[in-house]
Amino acid sequence: MIKRRSLLLGGAVAATGAASATGAGVLLLSAPPSSAAAAVGIDPGSIAKYVLKMPVLPDLRPHGASITTDYYRMTMEEAYREVIPGFQTKVNTYNGHFPGPVINAWSGRRVVITQTNRLGVPTSVHLHGAHVPSSSDGGPMDLIAPGGGTKTYTYPNKQAHANLWFHDHAHHLESETVFRGLTGTYLLRDEVEARLGLPSGQYDIPLSVRDARFDDSGQFLFQMDDFFNRQVVLTNGKAWPYFEVAARKYRFRIFNTANLRSFQFALADNSPFTLIGTDGGLLAAPYTTQSVLLSPGERADIVIDFSRYPVGTELELRNIIPQAPGTPPDVSQVLQFRVTRTERDHSVVPAKLRTLPALPPATVERSFSLLMDESSPEPAWAYINGKEYDPDRVDTTIAYDTTEIWTVTNANKIAPHNFHIHLVQFRVLERNGVAVTEGAESGLKDTVFLRAGETVKLQATFTGYRGVYLYHCHLFDHASMGMMAQMEVV
Repeated sequence: MIKRRSLLLGGAVAATGAASATGAGVLLLSAPPSSAAAAVGIDPGSIAKYVLKMPVLPDLRPHGASITTDYYRMTMEEAYREVIPGFQTKVNTYNGHFPGPVINAWSGRRVVITQTNRLGVPTSVHLHGAHVPSSSDGGPMDLIAPGGGTKTYTYPNKQAHANLWFHDHAHHLESETVFRGLTGTYLLRDEVEARLGLPSGQYDIPLSVRDARFDDSGQFLFQMDDFFNRQVVLTNGKAWPYFEVAARKYRFRIFNTANLRSFQFALADNSPFTLIGTDGGLLAAPYTTQSVLLSPGERADIVIDFSRYPVGTELELRNIIPQAPGTPPDVSQVLQFRVTRTERDHSVVPAKLRTLPALPPATVERSFSLLMDESSPEPAWAYINGKEYDPDRVDTTIAYDTTEIWTVTNANKIAPHNFHIHLVQFRVLERNGVAVTEGAESGLKDTVFLRAGETVKLQATFTGYRGVYLYHCHLFDHASMGMMAQMEVV
């Protein structure tokens, strides 16, 4: 088991203040890396910015279909791709794609995926944010054997539209396999979303954003306690790419697929954009903002109107989280938009997007404390309610079809965490005792960020499927150190 105290202090962003999940006031990080550590590998400042074109993630087509079901095949395998200019990097892929392809699913229509693992380590595929049977949830001990093992996952899609993604969840391995590329996008659509007239087709673009580090030969350099040295920002598998746009509205679905790093996305000219959705799909109404904060695993659905810029404009999407002293500016740069043409635009962002499900009365309340050792010598430990993850233990028993309120507290003084619940989408009721009424946390969520000392109150209804599921910190290294627990819906 990999447990390191340095991971607690240097392996994630630590935030202070009570800034909303959409906005400012975030002060981050503890201490910069040593100069010796920073000197190993390719200097991020030497990597040319905005010379690689950002690819649009490819759609995966089903190999078969019936009246009710689409059937897919995926293979997890290694490949070489140009991630930074001039180098071929060995990456983990789904069907040869880094990051993985996009599955376009439809609410009410089942998807069946047969996964084959041709990597050298066991894997487990979790569809993050999905309402699925426990047998297809991709638990950390439900493994696909390396060297050609297979497993078939069934996704009933009995939920409304949502911005889902899939990734490895094999315990103690997921941090490295995800770092090396085992992520993909799963867009669940429905009629509610489709009839709104939002930007669609080639103007509806998923963005998979994360950080990385490379050795001198351009290969991924993975260390568990290496947050501060992961200073190369990747979007759709390319380091600091550019993306050509027309002077019209675009919809960008942003996925934070990093192991540990949070991003606060903003346009370089500080102009506003429209937040229309988050993890569990559209908000009730659009929300105008100048930035959105995403911790690992969270998603934001935004519309940027480039018609306000003349052709020839170059505009950065930036990460405006303040960095620790000594951190180079590279992690503040994400992506460059280039306005190259004009086009007609018939898309709209309506004043009302959807009606969110009503909040039924809650009959059970529970409390959860997230804590990591911050002062003890190595090795470090991580807990939920004072216990490390044990796959043979059920920590919480939940009666089927009940609604519960969970109060979740980050008990650390330095380290941030976030909190992800499998099976359900939840509502954030309060943050630090203040009711959530607008912005990114007003919609359906499955992952929520907690700065050191923060408390959030969540409400969820546990229905649809019985079985054993996880709740955990979605900073992968924290989960590897024990910050996971199991619930059983009975």
